[in-house]
Amino acid sequence: MAYFNQEPPFTHGDTPKVGILIANLGTPDAATAPALRRYLGQFLMDRRVVEIPRFIWCWILHCIILVVRPKKSAAKYAQVWTNEGSPLLVHAQKQTTILRGYLSQKINSPFAVELGMSYGNPSMQSAIDKLRAQHCDRILVFPLYPQYAASSTGSALDAVWRVLLKTRNMPAIRTIRHYHDHLAYIAALASSVREHWRLNGKPNKLVVSFHGLPKFHLMKGDPYHCECHKTARLLAEALELSKDEYTVAFQSRFGKQEWLKPYLASTLEDLGKAKTKRIDVICPGFSSDCLETLEEIAMEGKEIFTYAGGGEYHYIPALNESEPWIHAMTTIALENLQGWVSSDWNTDQAKKVDEMTKLRAQAMGANK
Repeated sequence: MAYFNQEPPFTHGDTPKVGILIANLGTPDAATAPALRRYLGQFLMDRRVVEIPRFIWCWILHCIILVVRPKKSAAKYAQVWTNEGSPLLVHAQKQTTILRGYLSQKINSPFAVELGMSYGNPSMQSAIDKLRAQHCDRILVFPLYPQYAASSTGSALDAVWRVLLKTRNMPAIRTIRHYHDHLAYIAALASSVREHWRLNGKPNKLVVSFHGLPKFHLMKGDPYHCECHKTARLLAEALELSKDEYTVAFQSRFGKQEWLKPYLASTLEDLGKAKTKRIDVICPGFSSDCLETLEEIAMEGKEIFTYAGGGEYHYIPALNESEPWIHAMTTIALENLQGWVSSDWNTDQAKKVDEMTKLRAQAMGANK
């Protein structure tokens, strides 16, 4: 069996394009135990996600977690699954489609946009294959993770490199590391909060919650914790909030080791015990609503807060395919595409160049 993947069909004179690869985490194919077992098996075997020695972790994963957890996770997914499929995938597909339209208003030179996932479908392999089939010789990787973490952005880039390792004719690659403090991203977050407050009024406290990570990631040099706090601070400044009007927390703790603090569950419980009349929770680390935001935050979080004695609880939806967020994505993409794309592209001139390229190749004996 050949080591390298088969190259896409090539014809001399084909116009090269620039590709934009929208990279996200992934999702199971269905809200069923078998689908969750496949997805979790892939996700939890990533060394960037779980940094436990393999010989120990493989036993735990296959003998305990993948025996017990898929059925429980499938039941949770069933609560948020839509007629169109997984919420994360539905929103990511819409983001990709709308972004393509926004960019077409700014770029005249040939480009393509595809969605790829680190785990599950559509895979990173399929996304890169689609881009290369459209003659993309340059690809910008745009992870949908505003704050860099080795287990999210780093893992997405790993998935890209694994595909390229088996690519004979490799495209040029640019990557977006983070945009946690980008003005357009902060503006999109602030816009979503203001719109929610316009419709529902302002809370006593805004809880800015991020996905948690084991504390040792921070101690070993991962910048995620610092970038989360910067995002929260800039959002609060944009909303003109005092330090007493918002707080930062971290959700989704797993296992017994210490994770980034304060934990969201403890924060919600304390706010409930303090008889806080109303809180709003926003999760700026998620570009799309998913199981974690819709079930853990919107449902479980509300239960923790109200059971502890709290009053009204609101979850502010992720940016999803909102106009301010697509505008921000467009701005961030264009900044990273400088020199690769043009608004002054001349189609007729490009066709002449392509035809000359084809004729020269044929003169040298090329069949195509």
